[in-house]
Amino acid sequence: MNNKIIIINGPNINLLGEREQSQYGTINFDQLNKICKKKSVDLGLEVEFKQSNIEGDLVNIIQDSRKKFDGIIINAAAFTHTSVAIRDALEIFKKPIIEIHMSNIYKREEFRKKSLISDVATGGIFGLGDHGYILAIISMQKLLKK
Repeated sequence: MNNKIIIINGPNINLLGEREQSQYGTINFDQLNKICKKKSVDLGLEVEFKQSNIEGDLVNIIQDSRKKFDGIIINAAAFTHTSVAIRDALEIFKKPIIEIHMSNIYKREEFRKKSLISDVATGGIFGLGDHGYILAIISMQKLLKK
């Protein structure tokens, strides 16, 4: 079974717990990292957890992931709505990709309702807070079993 995944987080995810708790809850970035790693280990997955506020860094992480990882879980955050470069890098990945957002982007401002990466993702999870990451890990494990 393929079992190496990467969870990639975009801008401002490092400030979880401090920002807009009504949208993102009270969990902080380190806590999110820990629960994701624990769930991954429980499911027999090796996981790497990354975050950057810089678009080019995220593109490099995605490109480097092609040879190292069997699947990507990505919360591109604000870059979801603006980055063709991240979309293009994901399209080149050619393995399972799960798009995730802690808030429901379809219930927010108009400009957030358009995802540039949804059409290259295998699937998406929106609006379930930090629990969405756990669901994404479970889903990825099932995708990689096939």
